[in-house]
Amino acid sequence: MHATLEQLERTFSPSILTPIRSPFLEKYGVELWLKRDDLLHPIISGNKWRKLKYSLNHALNLNKTTLISMGGAYSNHLHALAFVGKMLGLKTVGLIRGEEIDTPTLQDLKAFGMELRFVSRGDYRTLRDYKTWDSFPNGAENEYWLPEGGASTLALQGVRELVDEIEQDYDVLCVACGTGTTLAGLISVAPENVEVLGFAALKNAAFLNQDVAQLLVEKPRDNWRIFLDYHHGGFAKTTVELHTFMADFTVQTGILLEPIYTGKLLFALVDLIAKNHFSRGQRIIALHTGGLQGNRGFTHKTLP
Repeated sequence: MHATLEQLERTFSPSILTPIRSPFLEKYGVELWLKRDDLLHPIISGNKWRKLKYSLNHALNLNKTTLISMGGAYSNHLHALAFVGKMLGLKTVGLIRGEEIDTPTLQDLKAFGMELRFVSRGDYRTLRDYKTWDSFPNGAENEYWLPEGGASTLALQGVRELVDEIEQDYDVLCVACGTGTTLAGLISVAPENVEVLGFAALKNAAFLNQDVAQLLVEKPRDNWRIFLDYHHGGFAKTTVELHTFMADFTVQTGILLEPIYTGKLLFALVDLIAKNHFSRGQRIIALHTGGLQGNRGFTHKTLP
């Protein structure tokens, strides 16, 4: 028997705020807190659920029975979508970038019942042009299209709930960026006196500024910025320096990170704190967007 969307959501745990304690932070006089979306669910981790929630509700209201989306071979978005589809009794189709390979993530997608279709990198770039649920070319009547990463105006609604959960005052709100959707959601509802910072997880990501602005077209804000130089070589690229930082962070705090998003975010924040980018007394909240399943993609690789 399949679950309803409401029943599925009741299986989620709270996303708590965790203070990060260290002599380094005390030296520079700033507070750093983590919003722990990694604790929401063991499989539907982090901001992926927030971005999917209202799109799923829309699809169900339209009586769609197939969810189709796109992502890479380690995609957290597809991982969450495939599991949700299994729980709700919906067919899922994943369009995978590049040549056919086998990864732990793709094995999970198959186990969750997702149909995988591998597409060339050129065709994959074209898929990014389809921004709305009904824009997928030659889509069947029962299909509901979700853009890359779940990026849509509906996704902003779920992300906005994240800000409502923060009950303490803060000065800076930070998140790593893939499509910029989560960042746009945060900007749209964060207090105007709060600085909202995004950190691009991919190389040559200046386009994110325009993409985020487009998502905010109904309510433009000027209290945000995207840092473009903390990608460590590009999307899903890493460095020894990054992995060393992540290992040290986990030893000191007991909190696991992954190198695609949150690891790069926290690496960047520590660097900016050391460069006195933030004023003494400021309270920074950083979003842990989960996606720890992606760590399996690095266990068999030789780091640079």
